[in-house]
Amino acid sequence: MDDEKQKVLAKVEKDGSALADLDDKWKSDKEIVLAAVKQNGSALDYADKKLKADKEVVLAAVKQDGKALSYADDKLKADKEVVLIAVKQYGSALGLADDKLKADKEIVLIAVKQTGYALDYADDKLKADKEVVLEAVKQNGISLQYADDSLKKDKEVVLTAIKQDGSALEYADDSLKKDKE
Repeated sequence: MDDEKQKVLAKVEKDGSALADLDDKWKSDKEIVLAAVKQNGSALDYADKKLKADKEVVLAAVKQDGKALSYADDKLKADKEVVLIAVKQYGSALGLADDKLKADKEIVLIAVKQTGYALDYADDKLKADKEVVLEAVKQNGISLQYADDSLKKDKEVVLTAIKQDGSALEYADDSLKKDKE
């Protein structure tokens, strides 16, 4: 490795966002980009297009910062392994995933356990899935607002949401707001 590359590598290992200010030749150098995204996942934004489609690079980026999925090539937003890692790190990365993965119960469960608000991005069929909604409201009661109307009438779901955050009552069905039990 030449001196210049060693200096660039040291720079991005210390501050991944430094990739933004480098010459294009470095933005297409996989070793440099990998070092940058391992330090700061969002540095993927500055990588060459072909590296945004490189699974190894994107996996390193989303492990560090799930939001980095927004900079990945569309084919990797549809890759279950990549999306699973992204939502484990940042549940709302579900909103960046391909639609078919928003209907994948395993992925959605991981996302809502990380942040209940991820329920907003789930496929409608999963917003009506009691197991998924219960996990979301356990994490954040206010996520009840994204649940299917049928579950806003479900006493167990509503009570779980209210236990987590009393203001979740606002999103319960009117029939339960009058319930004194």
